[in-house]
Amino acid sequence: MIRIAIVHDWLIVYGGAERVLENLLDIYPQADVYSLIDKVPSSQRFFLKGKSVYTSILQKLPGISRYYRYLLPILPLVIEQFDLASYDLVISSSYCVAKGVLSSPKQVHICYCHSPVRYAWDQYHYYIKHFERAPLVSASMKLFFHYIRIWDVISSNSVDHFIATSAFVAARIAKFYRRRSTIIPPPVDLSLFSCVCEKKDHYVAVARFVPFKRLDIAVRAFAGMPDKELILLGDGPDMKFLKSLATPNIRFIGFQPPNIVYNYISTAKALIFPSEEDFGIVPLEAQASGTPVIAFGRGGAEDTVIPLSPSAILPTGVFFDEQTPASLVGAVHRFEDNIHLFDAHSISQHAHSFSPESFRRQLTELIDSIEPLLAKSNSRSASVIGSIS
Repeated sequence: MIRIAIVHDWLIVYGGAERVLENLLDIYPQADVYSLIDKVPSSQRFFLKGKSVYTSILQKLPGISRYYRYLLPILPLVIEQFDLASYDLVISSSYCVAKGVLSSPKQVHICYCHSPVRYAWDQYHYYIKHFERAPLVSASMKLFFHYIRIWDVISSNSVDHFIATSAFVAARIAKFYRRRSTIIPPPVDLSLFSCVCEKKDHYVAVARFVPFKRLDIAVRAFAGMPDKELILLGDGPDMKFLKSLATPNIRFIGFQPPNIVYNYISTAKALIFPSEEDFGIVPLEAQASGTPVIAFGRGGAEDTVIPLSPSAILPTGVFFDEQTPASLVGAVHRFEDNIHLFDAHSISQHAHSFSPESFRRQLTELIDSIEPLLAKSNSRSASVIGSIS
Protein backbone atom coordinates (compact mmCIF):
# COMPACT_ATOMS: atom_id res chain seq x y z
CA MET A 1 0.00 0.00 0.00
CA ILE A 2 1.33 3.42 -0.95
CA ARG A 3 1.92 5.99 1.79
CA ILE A 4 -0.02 9.22 1.31
CA ALA A 5 0.42 12.72 2.77
CA ILE A 6 -2.25 15.39 2.40
CA VAL A 7 -0.98 18.96 2.77
CA HIS A 8 -3.38 21.81 3.59
CA ASP A 9 -2.57 25.52 3.86
CA TRP A 10 -4.04 26.19 7.30
CA LEU A 11 -6.89 24.87 9.42
CA ILE A 12 -8.90 27.63 11.08
CA VAL A 13 -12.57 26.92 10.35
CA TYR A 14 -14.64 24.38 8.45
CA GLY A 15 -15.08 25.98 5.02
CA GLY A 16 -15.01 25.06 1.33
CA ALA A 17 -11.35 24.02 1.22
CA GLU A 18 -11.86 21.94 4.37
CA ARG A 19 -14.74 20.10 2.68
CA VAL A 20 -12.22 19.02 0.05
CA LEU A 21 -9.90 17.77 2.80
CA GLU A 22 -12.82 15.95 4.42
CA ASN A 23 -13.59 14.11 1.19
CA LEU A 24 -9.91 13.31 0.59
CA LEU A 25 -9.90 11.62 3.99
CA ASP A 26 -13.03 9.67 3.02
CA ILE A 27 -11.12 8.35 0.01
CA TYR A 28 -7.80 7.82 1.81
CA PRO A 29 -8.43 7.33 5.55
CA GLN A 30 -4.86 6.05 5.95
CA ALA A 31 -3.35 9.37 4.80
CA ASP A 32 -1.44 11.66 7.16
CA VAL A 33 -2.46 15.33 7.28
CA TYR A 34 -0.06 18.29 7.33
CA SER A 35 -1.01 21.95 7.83
CA LEU A 36 0.88 25.11 8.76
CA ILE A 37 -1.43 25.57 11.73
CA ASP A 38 -4.41 23.73 13.18
CA LYS A 39 -6.73 25.91 15.25
CA VAL A 40 -10.09 24.43 14.27
CA PRO A 41 -12.55 24.64 17.20
CA SER A 42 -13.49 21.31 18.79
CA SER A 43 -17.08 21.74 17.59
CA GLN A 44 -15.95 21.74 13.94
CA ARG A 45 -13.27 19.02 13.99
CA PHE A 46 -15.58 16.27 12.74
CA PHE A 47 -14.25 16.61 9.21
CA LEU A 48 -10.75 15.51 10.33
CA LYS A 49 -12.11 12.03 11.20
CA GLY A 50 -10.26 11.98 14.52
CA LYS A 51 -6.87 12.42 12.88
CA SER A 52 -3.95 14.24 14.44
CA VAL A 53 -2.53 16.98 12.24
CA TYR A 54 1.21 17.53 11.74
CA THR A 55 1.78 21.27 12.07
CA SER A 56 4.65 23.73 11.62
CA ILE A 57 6.54 25.84 14.13
CA LEU A 58 3.84 28.51 13.68
CA GLN A 59 1.46 26.35 15.71
CA LYS A 60 3.29 27.35 18.89
CA LEU A 61 2.90 31.10 18.40
CA PRO A 62 0.30 32.56 20.79
CA GLY A 63 -2.82 33.88 19.09
CA ILE A 64 -1.61 32.74 15.65
CA SER A 65 -5.15 32.26 14.31
CA ARG A 66 -5.70 36.03 14.55
CA TYR A 67 -2.71 37.15 12.49
CA TYR A 68 -1.43 34.20 10.42
CA ARG A 69 -2.26 35.97 7.15
CA TYR A 70 0.17 38.75 8.02
CA LEU A 71 2.95 36.15 8.06
CA LEU A 72 2.55 35.45 4.34
CA PRO A 73 6.13 36.62 3.57
CA ILE A 74 7.56 33.67 5.56
CA LEU A 75 4.95 31.02 4.71
CA PRO A 76 6.84 29.73 1.62
CA LEU A 77 9.87 29.09 3.84
CA VAL A 78 7.77 27.41 6.54
CA ILE A 79 5.88 25.07 4.18
CA GLU A 80 9.21 23.83 2.80
CA GLN A 81 10.23 22.57 6.25
CA PHE A 82 7.78 19.65 6.20
CA ASP A 83 9.78 16.44 5.64
CA LEU A 84 7.64 14.16 3.46
CA ALA A 85 10.44 11.89 2.24
CA SER A 86 8.75 8.73 3.55
CA TYR A 87 5.60 9.14 1.42
CA ASP A 88 4.92 7.83 -2.08
CA LEU A 89 2.10 10.23 -2.94
CA VAL A 90 1.68 13.84 -1.86
CA ILE A 91 -1.70 15.53 -2.34
CA SER A 92 -1.75 19.26 -1.67
CA SER A 93 -5.03 21.14 -1.26
CA SER A 94 -3.73 24.61 -2.04
CA TYR A 95 -4.95 28.18 -2.37
CA CYS A 96 -1.81 29.76 -0.99
CA VAL A 97 1.45 27.88 -0.28
CA ALA A 98 0.58 24.20 0.29
CA LYS A 99 1.65 23.25 -3.23
CA GLY A 100 5.17 24.49 -2.38
CA VAL A 101 5.89 21.52 -0.10
CA LEU A 102 9.10 19.81 -1.22
CA SER A 103 8.97 16.41 -2.92
CA SER A 104 11.51 14.13 -4.57
CA PRO A 105 11.72 12.39 -7.97
CA LYS A 106 10.57 9.19 -6.24
CA GLN A 107 7.29 10.80 -5.25
CA VAL A 108 4.22 11.95 -7.15
CA HIS A 109 2.75 15.30 -6.14
CA ILE A 110 -0.86 16.05 -7.12
CA CYS A 111 -2.15 19.55 -6.36
CA TYR A 112 -5.85 20.25 -5.98
CA CYS A 113 -5.58 23.97 -6.72
CA HIS A 114 -8.42 26.10 -5.40
CA SER A 115 -6.69 29.06 -7.02
CA PRO A 116 -3.23 30.46 -7.68
CA VAL A 117 -2.40 33.13 -5.08
CA ARG A 118 -4.98 35.74 -6.12
CA TYR A 119 -3.43 38.79 -4.50
CA ALA A 120 -0.08 38.14 -6.17
CA TRP A 121 -1.44 37.73 -9.70
CA ASP A 122 -4.60 39.03 -11.38
CA GLN A 123 -5.88 40.81 -8.24
CA TYR A 124 -2.50 42.37 -7.46
CA HIS A 125 -3.42 45.94 -8.46
CA TYR A 126 -6.72 45.71 -6.57
CA TYR A 127 -4.87 44.87 -3.33
CA ILE A 128 -2.04 47.36 -3.87
CA LYS A 129 -4.55 50.22 -4.09
CA HIS A 130 -5.27 49.73 -0.39
CA PHE A 131 -1.70 50.85 0.42
CA GLU A 132 -1.53 53.93 -1.83
CA ARG A 133 -1.64 56.38 1.09
CA ALA A 134 1.30 54.70 2.82
CA PRO A 135 4.23 54.93 0.35
CA LEU A 136 6.70 52.87 2.40
CA VAL A 137 4.17 50.11 3.03
CA SER A 138 3.15 50.19 -0.64
CA ALA A 139 6.78 49.84 -1.79
CA SER A 140 7.44 46.94 0.58
CA MET A 141 4.23 45.16 -0.50
CA LYS A 142 5.14 45.53 -4.17
CA LEU A 143 8.55 43.98 -3.48
CA PHE A 144 6.99 41.20 -1.44
CA PHE A 145 4.40 40.29 -4.10
CA HIS A 146 7.16 40.28 -6.70
CA TYR A 147 9.00 37.70 -4.61
CA ILE A 148 5.83 35.65 -4.07
CA ARG A 149 5.18 35.46 -7.83
CA ILE A 150 8.71 34.12 -8.45
CA TRP A 151 8.37 31.53 -5.68
CA ASP A 152 4.85 30.61 -6.82
CA VAL A 153 6.03 29.75 -10.34
CA ILE A 154 9.14 27.89 -9.16
CA SER A 155 7.14 25.80 -6.68
CA SER A 156 4.60 24.90 -9.37
CA ASN A 157 7.35 23.05 -11.21
CA SER A 158 7.48 20.35 -8.53
CA VAL A 159 3.79 19.50 -8.99
CA ASP A 160 3.29 16.47 -11.24
CA HIS A 161 -0.41 16.98 -11.87
CA PHE A 162 -2.71 19.97 -11.25
CA ILE A 163 -6.41 19.64 -10.56
CA ALA A 164 -8.51 22.80 -10.94
CA THR A 165 -11.85 23.57 -9.31
CA SER A 166 -13.25 25.15 -12.49
CA ALA A 167 -12.42 26.15 -16.05
CA PHE A 168 -11.73 29.66 -14.70
CA VAL A 169 -9.08 28.36 -12.30
CA ALA A 170 -7.68 26.05 -15.00
CA ALA A 171 -7.18 29.10 -17.23
CA ARG A 172 -5.35 30.91 -14.42
CA ILE A 173 -3.10 27.88 -13.85
CA ALA A 174 -2.32 27.80 -17.58
CA LYS A 175 -1.62 31.55 -17.66
CA PHE A 176 0.53 31.85 -14.54
CA TYR A 177 2.18 28.41 -14.33
CA ARG A 178 2.03 27.38 -18.00
CA ARG A 179 0.60 24.03 -16.89
CA ARG A 180 -2.38 21.95 -17.94
CA SER A 181 -4.86 20.78 -15.32
CA THR A 182 -7.78 18.42 -14.89
CA ILE A 183 -11.04 20.06 -13.82
CA ILE A 184 -12.81 18.40 -10.89
CA PRO A 185 -15.39 20.66 -9.18
CA PRO A 186 -15.19 20.69 -5.38
CA PRO A 187 -17.73 18.71 -3.33
CA VAL A 188 -20.87 20.64 -2.46
CA ASP A 189 -23.07 19.36 0.36
CA LEU A 190 -26.60 19.89 -0.93
CA SER A 191 -28.32 17.68 1.65
CA LEU A 192 -30.08 20.69 3.20
CA PHE A 193 -31.47 21.83 -0.15
CA SER A 194 -34.42 20.12 -1.81
CA CYS A 195 -36.47 21.26 -4.78
CA VAL A 196 -39.19 23.83 -4.06
CA CYS A 197 -41.49 24.49 -7.01
CA GLU A 198 -43.65 27.22 -5.49
CA LYS A 199 -41.68 30.46 -5.67
CA LYS A 200 -42.46 33.84 -4.15
CA ASP A 201 -41.95 37.19 -5.84
CA HIS A 202 -38.65 38.25 -4.23
CA TYR A 203 -35.08 38.04 -5.51
CA VAL A 204 -32.28 37.17 -3.09
CA ALA A 205 -28.52 37.72 -2.77
CA VAL A 206 -26.39 35.87 -0.20
CA ALA A 207 -22.78 36.89 0.45
CA ARG A 208 -20.36 38.53 2.84
CA PHE A 209 -20.67 42.30 2.45
CA VAL A 210 -17.20 43.07 1.09
CA PRO A 211 -16.23 45.00 -2.09
CA PHE A 212 -15.14 41.87 -4.01
CA LYS A 213 -18.69 40.46 -3.89
CA ARG A 214 -19.98 43.49 -5.87
CA LEU A 215 -23.31 43.62 -4.06
CA ASP A 216 -23.35 47.33 -4.88
CA ILE A 217 -24.27 46.32 -8.43
CA ALA A 218 -27.31 44.40 -7.19
CA VAL A 219 -28.44 47.21 -4.87
CA ARG A 220 -28.06 49.91 -7.54
CA ALA A 221 -29.83 47.74 -10.13
CA PHE A 222 -32.86 47.05 -7.93
CA ALA A 223 -32.96 50.65 -6.78
CA GLY A 224 -33.79 51.35 -10.41
CA MET A 225 -36.51 48.66 -10.44
CA PRO A 226 -38.79 49.75 -7.56
CA ASP A 227 -41.45 47.20 -8.49
CA LYS A 228 -39.08 44.27 -7.74
CA GLU A 229 -38.07 43.17 -4.23
CA LEU A 230 -34.47 42.28 -3.38
CA ILE A 231 -33.56 40.60 -0.08
CA LEU A 232 -29.90 40.56 0.99
CA LEU A 233 -28.63 38.02 3.51
CA GLY A 234 -25.22 38.48 5.09
CA ASP A 235 -23.08 40.95 6.95
CA GLY A 236 -19.73 42.66 6.63
CA PRO A 237 -17.87 45.98 6.45
CA ASP A 238 -19.87 47.21 3.42
CA MET A 239 -23.22 47.03 5.23
CA LYS A 240 -23.49 50.79 5.90
CA PHE A 241 -22.42 51.68 2.36
CA LEU A 242 -24.91 49.28 0.76
CA LYS A 243 -27.75 50.52 2.94
CA SER A 244 -26.97 54.08 1.81
CA LEU A 245 -27.69 52.99 -1.78
CA ALA A 246 -30.88 51.11 -0.98
CA THR A 247 -34.49 52.03 -1.72
CA PRO A 248 -37.63 50.74 0.10
CA ASN A 249 -37.89 47.65 -2.15
CA ILE A 250 -34.50 46.40 -0.88
CA ARG A 251 -34.37 44.60 2.49
CA PHE A 252 -31.34 43.66 4.59
CA ILE A 253 -31.89 40.55 6.73
CA GLY A 254 -28.36 40.28 8.17
CA PHE A 255 -26.40 37.11 8.89
CA GLN A 256 -28.70 34.10 9.28
CA PRO A 257 -28.31 30.40 10.19
CA PRO A 258 -28.36 27.86 7.32
CA ASN A 259 -32.05 26.91 7.68
CA ILE A 260 -33.17 30.54 7.36
CA VAL A 261 -30.86 31.10 4.38
CA TYR A 262 -32.37 27.99 2.78
CA ASN A 263 -35.92 29.29 3.27
CA TYR A 264 -35.15 32.56 1.50
CA ILE A 265 -33.14 30.96 -1.33
CA SER A 266 -35.56 28.10 -1.99
CA THR A 267 -38.60 30.37 -2.31
CA ALA A 268 -36.89 33.17 -4.29
CA LYS A 269 -37.82 33.95 -7.86
CA ALA A 270 -34.06 33.93 -8.60
CA LEU A 271 -30.67 34.30 -6.89
CA ILE A 272 -28.61 37.38 -7.81
CA PHE A 273 -24.88 36.58 -8.03
CA PRO A 274 -22.86 39.60 -9.25
CA SER A 275 -19.31 38.55 -8.23
CA GLU A 276 -16.56 36.78 -10.17
CA GLU A 277 -15.69 33.70 -8.12
CA ASP A 278 -13.20 30.90 -8.62
CA PHE A 279 -16.10 28.47 -8.23
CA GLY A 280 -19.05 29.67 -6.14
CA ILE A 281 -21.11 27.37 -3.92
CA VAL A 282 -24.15 29.61 -3.33
CA PRO A 283 -25.38 29.36 -6.96
CA LEU A 284 -25.36 25.57 -6.65
CA GLU A 285 -27.26 25.71 -3.37
CA ALA A 286 -29.87 27.89 -5.07
CA GLN A 287 -30.15 25.57 -8.04
CA ALA A 288 -30.44 22.54 -5.75
CA SER A 289 -33.60 24.13 -4.38
CA GLY A 290 -34.91 24.70 -7.92
CA THR A 291 -34.12 28.43 -7.89
CA PRO A 292 -32.64 29.96 -11.09
CA VAL A 293 -29.48 32.10 -10.90
CA ILE A 294 -28.87 35.50 -12.48
CA ALA A 295 -25.08 35.72 -12.46
CA PHE A 296 -22.17 37.68 -13.84
CA GLY A 297 -21.06 35.41 -16.68
CA ARG A 298 -17.43 35.00 -15.66
CA GLY A 299 -15.53 32.74 -13.31
CA GLY A 300 -16.94 29.64 -11.70
CA ALA A 301 -20.52 30.50 -12.66
CA GLU A 302 -19.67 29.42 -16.19
CA ASP A 303 -19.13 25.88 -14.85
CA THR A 304 -22.15 25.69 -12.56
CA VAL A 305 -24.93 27.57 -14.38
CA ILE A 306 -26.50 26.65 -17.73
CA PRO A 307 -27.29 30.10 -19.18
CA LEU A 308 -30.40 30.99 -21.13
CA SER A 309 -29.53 30.78 -24.83
CA PRO A 310 -31.08 29.55 -28.09
CA SER A 311 -29.23 26.23 -27.67
CA ALA A 312 -30.04 25.70 -23.96
CA ILE A 313 -32.90 23.22 -23.72
CA LEU A 314 -33.11 23.35 -19.92
CA PRO A 315 -31.46 26.58 -18.71
CA THR A 316 -30.74 27.07 -15.03
CA GLY A 317 -30.03 30.80 -15.11
CA VAL A 318 -29.22 33.99 -16.99
CA PHE A 319 -25.82 35.65 -17.41
CA PHE A 320 -25.06 39.36 -17.61
CA ASP A 321 -21.88 40.39 -19.44
CA GLU A 322 -20.69 43.46 -17.52
CA GLN A 323 -20.44 44.16 -13.80
CA THR A 324 -22.74 47.16 -14.07
CA PRO A 325 -26.26 47.85 -12.76
CA ALA A 326 -27.54 48.35 -16.30
CA SER A 327 -26.26 44.95 -17.43
CA LEU A 328 -27.88 43.27 -14.42
CA VAL A 329 -31.18 45.08 -15.04
CA GLY A 330 -31.15 43.74 -18.59
CA ALA A 331 -30.56 40.20 -17.32
CA VAL A 332 -33.47 40.47 -14.86
CA HIS A 333 -35.77 41.56 -17.69
CA ARG A 334 -34.58 38.69 -19.93
CA PHE A 335 -35.19 36.27 -17.10
CA GLU A 336 -38.74 37.49 -16.48
CA ASP A 337 -39.53 37.48 -20.20
CA ASN A 338 -38.47 33.81 -20.37
CA ILE A 339 -39.43 32.60 -16.90
CA HIS A 340 -41.62 29.85 -18.41
CA LEU A 341 -38.46 28.11 -19.69
CA PHE A 342 -37.10 27.46 -16.18
CA ASP A 343 -38.12 24.16 -14.62
CA ALA A 344 -37.41 23.76 -10.91
CA HIS A 345 -36.92 19.99 -11.03
CA SER A 346 -34.45 20.19 -13.95
CA ILE A 347 -32.54 22.98 -12.20
CA SER A 348 -32.30 20.92 -9.00
CA GLN A 349 -31.19 17.81 -10.86
CA HIS A 350 -28.37 19.77 -12.54
CA ALA A 351 -27.06 21.02 -9.19
CA HIS A 352 -26.87 17.53 -7.70
CA SER A 353 -24.31 16.51 -10.33
CA PHE A 354 -21.83 18.46 -8.15
CA SER A 355 -22.31 16.17 -5.15
CA PRO A 356 -19.53 14.89 -2.84
CA GLU A 357 -20.06 11.44 -4.35
CA SER A 358 -19.29 12.80 -7.82
CA PHE A 359 -16.18 14.56 -6.50
CA ARG A 360 -14.87 11.40 -4.81
CA ARG A 361 -15.53 9.27 -7.89
CA GLN A 362 -13.70 11.64 -10.26
CA LEU A 363 -10.78 12.15 -7.90
CA THR A 364 -10.43 8.43 -7.19
CA GLU A 365 -10.36 7.64 -10.91
CA LEU A 366 -7.68 10.25 -11.51
CA ILE A 367 -5.47 9.26 -8.57
CA ASP A 368 -5.85 5.55 -9.33
CA SER A 369 -4.42 6.30 -12.75
CA ILE A 370 -1.19 7.63 -11.24
CA GLU A 371 0.04 4.24 -9.97
CA PRO A 372 1.91 3.63 -13.24
CA LEU A 373 3.34 7.15 -12.81
CA LEU A 374 4.54 6.21 -9.34
CA ALA A 375 6.30 3.14 -10.71
CA LYS A 376 7.79 5.18 -13.52
CA SER A 377 9.06 7.78 -11.04
CA ASN A 378 10.78 5.14 -8.93
CA SER A 379 12.26 3.51 -12.02
CA ARG A 380 13.50 6.84 -13.37
CA SER A 381 15.07 7.71 -10.03
CA ALA A 382 16.85 4.36 -9.84
CA SER A 383 18.10 4.77 -13.41
CA VAL A 384 19.50 8.24 -12.68
CA ILE A 385 21.22 7.04 -9.50
CA GLY A 386 22.71 4.09 -11.39
CA SER A 387 24.07 6.30 -14.13
CA ILE A 388 25.65 8.65 -11.58
CA SER A 389 27.35 5.82 -9.73
